[in-house]
Amino acid sequence: MSSLSASQGYPVTFRAQRGAAKLIAVAAVAAIAAAGAWFALAPSSKAPETTFTSIQGEKFTTESLRGKVVLVNFWATSCVTCVKEMPMMVETYKKYAPKGYDMVAVAMSYDPANYVLNFAETRQLPFKVALDPVGDIAKAFQDVKLTPTSFLIDKQGNIIKRYLGEPDEAEFHATIEKALAG
Repeated sequence: MSSLSASQGYPVTFRAQRGAAKLIAVAAVAAIAAAGAWFALAPSSKAPETTFTSIQGEKFTTESLRGKVVLVNFWATSCVTCVKEMPMMVETYKKYAPKGYDMVAVAMSYDPANYVLNFAETRQLPFKVALDPVGDIAKAFQDVKLTPTSFLIDKQGNIIKRYLGEPDEAEFHATIEKALAG
């Protein structure tokens, strides 16, 4: 077994270093999984009352969306996962909008408005795209900082599911269908 002397004279073994690195990696994975489970499985709560402003300047509130199943998706044009999941979000919207589903894609405060507008236009996003220039909407929705973070809201205005990262399409659609039926 090899041994090194650290600058303070403490013996350090390669085996101990590898063991510590594995332990840290396992702890990090467990922490990420626990955080993901909390976001996905936390009990439902009322969606916050907030006002959105679309990229076209239209103002609407969470109250005005009641009666529909709504996904509020926090995203950024610089977020690789957000860009990757957007085609699935478009298809989901097209599939369920006729049945009472709606979506609001809220651009994070650090995302330049012209980037958001360009992204929405070039990809022909069919749902509402809102700007959050000072981060008030993100703060109202449990102080969102990570993207993508999405909140699925039922017809009564309750948050029924939180997604951190790209949702599993089959599970996501099943949850939407259940909420639309309820």
